[in-house]
Amino acid sequence: MAGRRRLAALAAVVLLASGLAGCGGGGGAPSTPSGSPTPTSSSSTEAAKPSDRSPHGVLVSAQLAMQTARRAKVSYRLGADAGAGPLFWQPKTALQIKRSTPADAEQLIVVDTVAYQGGDAATAARQGGRHWERFSVPPDPDGHREVPYAGLIDLLNPVEALAAATADGVDPRFIGEERFDDSTVEHYRITTTAERYAAAQTQLTQARRDGLRAALAPGGSISLTVDLWLNDKDQLVRLQRTGSGDSGRADDSVLYSDFAGALLSVQAPAETDTVDTGPRTVSPLAR
Repeated sequence: MAGRRRLAALAAVVLLASGLAGCGGGGGAPSTPSGSPTPTSSSSTEAAKPSDRSPHGVLVSAQLAMQTARRAKVSYRLGADAGAGPLFWQPKTALQIKRSTPADAEQLIVVDTVAYQGGDAATAARQGGRHWERFSVPPDPDGHREVPYAGLIDLLNPVEALAAATADGVDPRFIGEERFDDSTVEHYRITTTAERYAAAQTQLTQARRDGLRAALAPGGSISLTVDLWLNDKDQLVRLQRTGSGDSGRADDSVLYSDFAGALLSVQAPAETDTVDTGPRTVSPLAR
């Protein structure tokens, strides 16, 4: 799978009146995702659940729960890459990730349509002492400006995974109850394809759907198994995607926690420590 850039930063940025702002920050992650998914939500556990508790009904409930949550701490392993940090998926996109595996840049920040990359000595040496490069994606012919590193965000976004799990023609199965850290979670599984997974993301541009399909199908993978673990509030706490093809294999895992978001924020570098590199083409596959 394509190389992924990741990330986290300094100097807090208040994320518009859209509700992206929080306070505090996320820490680093081990090379294999681990954590204690003990989300706290002010909503009632039982009252929010629909009466349809079939596998499909539960996953629809989970999709609504994650839309409501809007944010989480993520800890991920995508192929050989791993990292952790806060992710906001609604109403605007924001991401602050610190990688725990080697890469060109240790940290990545995305705030809507602007990205910051660097945070390391190599960037400072290249940029005359400034640790961060700021850039955006050139607008398309219609003037639309895409979110930088959309490929990474689409692989991490829990609402997209649940959209794929509840798409027409998908038959989810309840595997059983399991222990996850100190909690009991419900394990569900779907079998689909990279193409159907991407096609379920009707809110994305065609370019992003194409990029997601390619990222989920390394080496021409034609089948995809998606495992989802839900807590007692129907929130997704663990996601795993596996698939195999003629010359490649998908193997992704993401953990989600801290849904209340009280201690989650996205931080941007100080202007004095930033170099503006202008528009930059970032492939939808870029992670």
